[in-house]
Amino acid sequence: MDRRIDAHIARTQFGQIMDRATRNHERFIVDRRGEPAVVIISVADFIRLAAPPPDWLEKAWSGAKRRGLDALTRAEIDAEIAAHRREKKRAVAPEAR
Repeated sequence: MDRRIDAHIARTQFGQIMDRATRNHERFIVDRRGEPAVVIISVADFIRLAAPPPDWLEKAWSGAKRRGLDALTRAEIDAEIAAHRREKKRAVAPEAR
C-alpha cells in the first residue's frame, strides 16, 4: 500500500518510516509543496521491482525456506560450507592416490 506523506513528516519521522518500509513492505510517496517528489521503499522491494529474480532463483529460495535454511546464522552457514569443502576434499583425495 502506498502512503502519501509530507516532506516535513518524512524528515522528522525518517527512522520510523524506514522501519515500516523494511518490516511491513510499506511504500511512502513523499510530497514537497503538495507534489510527489520521491518514493521510499525497502531495498528488497526495490530489487523485486527493478530486477526481479529469475524463476530458478525463486524456486531455490522457496526450497531453502521450506527446509528452514533461510534462518541459518552466519556461523552455521560457515560450518556448512566448511563441511562441504571437507567432503569434497575427501572425495578427491582417494582418486589422486
